[in-house]
Amino acid sequence: MDKPLDERKKKILKAIIKTYLETGEPVGSRTISKYTDLNVSSATIRNEMSDLTDMGYIVQPHTSAGRIPSDKGYRLYVDELMQEKEEELNDLRNLMIEKTDKMEKVLKKVVKVLASNTNYATMISVPQYSGSRLKFIQLSRVHDKQLVAVVVCEGNVIRNQIINLEDELDDQTILKLNLLLNTNLNGVPIQDINLGMIARLKEQAGIHSSIVADVLDAVAAAIQVDEDDLEIYTSGANNIFKYPELADKNRASELISAFEEKKQLADIVKERMADSENTGIQVYIGDELPIQTMKDCSVVTANYELGEGMYGTIGIIGPKRMDYESVVDSLKELKVQLDSVLKK
Repeated sequence: MDKPLDERKKKILKAIIKTYLETGEPVGSRTISKYTDLNVSSATIRNEMSDLTDMGYIVQPHTSAGRIPSDKGYRLYVDELMQEKEEELNDLRNLMIEKTDKMEKVLKKVVKVLASNTNYATMISVPQYSGSRLKFIQLSRVHDKQLVAVVVCEGNVIRNQIINLEDELDDQTILKLNLLLNTNLNGVPIQDINLGMIARLKEQAGIHSSIVADVLDAVAAAIQVDEDDLEIYTSGANNIFKYPELADKNRASELISAFEEKKQLADIVKERMADSENTGIQVYIGDELPIQTMKDCSVVTANYELGEGMYGTIGIIGPKRMDYESVVDSLKELKVQLDSVLKK
């Protein structure tokens, strides 16, 4: 049985593999001394590399002074990498559950206070992802002919995609696909994943190109704003009855329905999300709204930012004769406070 590697040897092996994956060239001790936090001399690193060679984790091609990883080295690296990612993923999931619970309470309180302070109806959407980088991808076996692809983007947006297989894959192939995907896609801005990159990845995956295509579908799904997934909290719908021009039985009923079903409110949010660079105050009056039932209303909105490409929308709905100055001031103040609270 092999003797376990100490932490220094593991760090050196990891540095060799990462450098080799980036350059494709044999890696020397001087290169490793620059890229690690070992704070040891090149001579010490040479001795450690010699031990790693004797243990079969790296090999010396031809007469080159540098080393490249062996299959045994890759195996240790990938096993440890996948274990780290699994732990990171579990930590992320627990953190996101905790954050989501806290965020829900904050947003519900915000929308309630806003309705009370303005005497209008209010809404707020849960932050949605808007363009960023991939953090990592993990393929894991579910059944003999089924994998799950876990895609994590900046902002800790997580998407799971089930991938059905025609033929069973062995562990080695799954690990190689994980290595291929993460080496090529980690840290890449999602908008930079183009047809050329997809074609190269599929070519490198060979007979498993369809799996790469399915994983990239999961990446695309991670950045889509699905109206069914768009959660909106509302408050103060009954404030509508305080304004005679909106209190007509039919009109009020339609407005209350819009608040209950929320699909029409989602149209307003999606319009704002499409213009994520405009995070200031936006005022929609009557026919400017994408909702027919709100043609007698005005809606004042602002985008707030959670950070790392996560945006949500706050909205105040009232009659066209609403107190615009007061509403705009309230939204400006709330937006600053919300940005501050959520970023913490």
